Amino acid sequence: MDGDGRMDAVWAPPVRAAMPRGLCTDCGISRSDNPKRCGHACQFIKPDYPLLETLVHGRARDPARIDEQFFGPFRRMVRASLTAPRAGAQWTGIATRIGERLLQTGAVDAVLTMAPDPDDKWRPVPVLVTEAAGMAQCRGMRMGYAPLLALLEPARARGFKRLAVIGIPCQVYALRALERELGFERLYVIGTPCSDNTTTENFHQFLALLADDPDTITYLEFRADYHVELRFADGRVKEIPFLQLPISKLPPDFFPMTCRTCVDYTNVLADITVGYMAGQGEQWLLVRNARGEELLALLGDEVRVSELGSAGKRKGPVSGFLKNVERAAGGLPLRGMPNWLRPLMGWLMPRIGPRGLEFARARVEMKAVETVLHLRRAYPKRLRNMVPAHVWALVKPYGILPRDGETP
Repeated sequence: MDGDGRMDAVWAPPVRAAMPRGLCTDCGISRSDNPKRCGHACQFIKPDYPLLETLVHGRARDPARIDEQFFGPFRRMVRASLTAPRAGAQWTGIATRIGERLLQTGAVDAVLTMAPDPDDKWRPVPVLVTEAAGMAQCRGMRMGYAPLLALLEPARARGFKRLAVIGIPCQVYALRALERELGFERLYVIGTPCSDNTTTENFHQFLALLADDPDTITYLEFRADYHVELRFADGRVKEIPFLQLPISKLPPDFFPMTCRTCVDYTNVLADITVGYMAGQGEQWLLVRNARGEELLALLGDEVRVSELGSAGKRKGPVSGFLKNVERAAGGLPLRGMPNWLRPLMGWLMPRIGPRGLEFARARVEMKAVETVLHLRRAYPKRLRNMVPAHVWALVKPYGILPRDGETP
């Protein structure tokens, strides 16, 4: 990388310092030339999902399509994987391959996404990729706050008029809220799901709890089969059941309040969401609009798609999660499972727990439950503006109803 922040086809210009704000994930808008735009762009202030879903997709959620209440508007959902997985990718590399194809075909001038910090492979750094070969540097998962949208202004200053953005929900919400005033001729949005983030420093503490040699971990993934997968530089692979993770050893603020109160797990404002929760070992694509179809079509026969499956029941796991969150939000210790039972349940859950679409529905309901309960505890006045109607509908089957003053 030279003094101007250039690294082959990947450009990482310097960004301004962040403006200190409460409930902020540092999407990058507070670092822009007009940080006051946070007031109408931030999903943690006064989001309007029905409006933006209609602007982006041409319609709001269809109540007759039950899964749209969980996952937002979509044209189709499929299980997918690249026929030739990319080295270094988190799954098979669908998101970065779409970015490559957009650059190869000249559909965009640049792709705005994340790359690893040169001094810390787990720390995300926002970059603008201008050549397809540069997308290889952006494969894999990063953990930490990354001001992606701070590079919108450098992109415009460079004369980029057609842009693709690969981002997480809080970044994509702000992008869509500002889309019309940004003035790009063409904008493609590839979204990835997100539920819980933390600082890169906290993430290193977590890695140290998982392995004696955390510096050699090259890959980490929370899989839909109730296991965390670790890969090491020497080729070793380690799988840890969720129930045996050292969660109790993490500091109380390991997951910030923003992530505990996020209402958009599945990135509903993206043109296409590239995730895994319903993929049962493959990736899960939600093609949301015509532009999303265009993005998937770029892959041609490089991608293999199939129907999604669904099995198990989510009510029990979500109800158990609700009880634990109620205790945590009330300052009480979590009820731990006896150690002798953990291996048995770790074996059972992939076989009898919710799988496929039912796993994805369960996770979205858990996030909805978490949002309401933590806002009631920490920011009760925010409930009125932060929680959209579809979230109240998701928690209603579990006995959580809005109280006076909690809805517009």
